[in-house]
Order: sequence, then structure tokens, then C-alpha cells
Amino acid sequence: MVLQALVDHKGRFTNINVGWPGKVHDTRLFWNSGLFRRLQEGIYFPDQKITVGDVEMPIVILGDPAYPLMPWLMKPYMGALDSSKELFNYRLSKCRMVVECAFGRLKGRWRSLLTRSDLSETSIPIVIAACC
Repeated sequence: MVLQALVDHKGRFTNINVGWPGKVHDTRLFWNSGLFRRLQEGIYFPDQKITVGDVEMPIVILGDPAYPLMPWLMKPYMGALDSSKELFNYRLSKCRMVVECAFGRLKGRWRSLLTRSDLSETSIPIVIAACC
């Protein structure tokens, strides 16, 4: 079973989508999520901006290469890269470590998520959501 999650800068789960079969590609799950619809409609982060240094910029989410590039989604550059794009990818990867750590804490705290469950298919998403 696939868990798609949005994690804030402090490693807290702020949005989850669970219940899709494990063979579903991340992108398909994302396109069909309520999160994607709300982001597309501009209602997930309505008019919120942050200031980095002296630059005001919109709030964005960070994704891996499987996700589509969108105005509200940053993903790494692909292909042959110059040094500035490599530096961008490195810094983006460091930021995404917050997400990796959040999933690590989730699996460390709830070890039962790492093994096959005898629960029904309808109960498993409820348990995963409770763990998040």
C-alpha cells in the first residue's frame, strides 16, 4: 500500500493520501489526490509567501524526479547539468532530508508498518493514517 505524504519544514505530516495499491506509480497517485486539486486551484497555500534573505517567494512543495514540475512544486534538474544546477540539486536534496527523516521516524516508531499486516484492506489505511 502506498503512502503519499506532505511534510512541513519541521517534519510534521500535514497531508496524507493512503490506500492505493503498492504498484501504483507516485505520479498517478499524486495526479488523483485531493492535495493536487487544492494546489492546482491555489487553495492549499492561498496567497502565502515567505521571505528568504530579501526575496519574497511563494510557498512551494519539494518533490523527487518522479513528480511533475509545477509552479508550486520544485524538483531536481535532470540530465547533463552545469555547476549551478548541480548546486541547486544538492541544496534541494538537503531540504528534502526533512521528509526522509519524517518517514524514518514514522517507520521507527511504528515498526508494524514494516511488515505484512493481517488486517483487512479497508482497515490498513486507517491504521497508517493514525500512525502519521
